[in-house]
Amino acid sequence: MRNVYFSAAAAACLAMSSPALAHDAAAAPTVAKDHAPIGVMGDHMHKKGEVMFSYRFMRMQMEGSRIGTDPVSPEEIATTVPNQFFGAPMQPPTLRVVPLDMTMDMHMLGAMYGVTDWLTVMAMGQLVDNGMDHLTFQGGMGTSELGEFRTESFGFGDTRLSGLVRVFETRGGGARHHAHLNAGISIPTGSTTETDDVLTPMNMRPTLRLPYPMQLGSGTFDLEPGVTYTGATDLFSWGAQYRATLRAGENDEGYSLGDVHQATAWAQYGPANWISFSARGAFRSQGRIDGLDPVIVAPVQTANPDFQGGERFDIGAGVNIAGQGGAVDGHRLAVEVLFPVYQDLNGPQLETDWTLTVGWQKSF
Repeated sequence: MRNVYFSAAAAACLAMSSPALAHDAAAAPTVAKDHAPIGVMGDHMHKKGEVMFSYRFMRMQMEGSRIGTDPVSPEEIATTVPNQFFGAPMQPPTLRVVPLDMTMDMHMLGAMYGVTDWLTVMAMGQLVDNGMDHLTFQGGMGTSELGEFRTESFGFGDTRLSGLVRVFETRGGGARHHAHLNAGISIPTGSTTETDDVLTPMNMRPTLRLPYPMQLGSGTFDLEPGVTYTGATDLFSWGAQYRATLRAGENDEGYSLGDVHQATAWAQYGPANWISFSARGAFRSQGRIDGLDPVIVAPVQTANPDFQGGERFDIGAGVNIAGQGGAVDGHRLAVEVLFPVYQDLNGPQLETDWTLTVGWQKSF
């Protein structure tokens, strides 16, 4: 229920701010296809003095593990994958705790402001809600199941600040073209020391520091460069974007998450100003963790820094709806869902099943 309450409160608070910042009624109407699919961040700029508030809810669902491109069962993991901590007290020779599924919910509140016609600044805060179900196998060998348990983490994620700098904007031949640079930094406001109760292969229930995927932030100041191109005609729009997350050193726990490189391209059809339909492809590559947190010691794949990252290619579709007057003028509602068609993971690692993003935006 906390997701529902937060979503409603965020939308209400932002919506109530609109009267104080409203532009005059002569402003150009919002055109749905002029915005990228809601899952794309930093896709457009604003004119000098324009403000936009946004709220996005993203859910990523993961279930089942794979090594590279091949699915692998919990029983195979528990009997064949070595435990890197074997030799330490209470550590079996293989991984005896196996994640079954994970849900990651992110609530993202953002604001954009046009400093000039060629520079837009943006800030985004995040609230993260993670849940992971596990299966524990008994003792140090075999496939006898001891039981299942769930771990959770909830709190603020990292905060992102960025600037969008126009490179060019042209019109001709019935189309317009635009490109800008994305220059950002991620501030480590998310926790890297979350804990919860676990079920060990020895049938004990200690409270331990959660493995890396369940932490709320990176713990490092990260650079986020990128470049975005968009184009449009009367009925169609399209775009492409490259963005990276580059880790700057290690965090206080002794590690840094792998660098991330993302590339995406999309196309949209807008039969009317108030609605558009999109199709998108997205590629993501992330490296392994460099270093390790000496407190994260457990016979589970998520505790191994080498079992992080990999490559994934998603395809999906979305809808944008833009208000055209009256009380809904300047409001945009959008939804997009992505499904992976290729995953090559540094596993064993949970694979992604789908990603859903729902969002609201209001410009003044």
